[in-house]
Amino acid sequence: MSDEFRELDVQTLNGLNAWGTVSYILHLVVAVAALIPGAQMGPLLLVVALVIDLVKRGDAEGTWHASHFRWRIRTVIIAALLYLVTAPLWLLLFLPGWLAWLAISIWFLYRIISGMVRLNKGLPMEIPA
Repeated sequence: MSDEFRELDVQTLNGLNAWGTVSYILHLVVAVAALIPGAQMGPLLLVVALVIDLVKRGDAEGTWHASHFRWRIRTVIIAALLYLVTAPLWLLLFLPGWLAWLAISIWFLYRIISGMVRLNKGLPMEIPA
C-alpha cells in the first residue's frame, strides 16, 4: 500500500472523521448486541452503517480514510456471508449454531475495535494484498 495520500481540507477531513466514527459506533453496537442473547437489534443498524460507508467512501478516495471504508464494508460482507453459511446449524442443533455465531460475532467485534483504534490514531488500515 502506498504511503502517499491526497491532501484534504480541514472541513473534509473533519467530515470523514465524523462519518467514520459514526459508522464504527454503529458497527460496535451491532457487534456487542450480537454477543448478548435477545439483543438482536443489529441488522437494521448494520444496514444503516453499510449505506453510510457505501455513500461516503467516494469522498475518502485517495486518502487514508479509504482503507477504513474498505475495512468496514469487507467486514460486514464477510460477516453476513459467514452468518448465512452457518445459519443451517441453528436448524440442526442449537449449540453448534450458537457457537458458530458467537465465533463470528467475536471476530466481527475484533475487526471493529481494531478499526476504531486505528481511526482514532489517524492511521490507515493495513489490508493485506
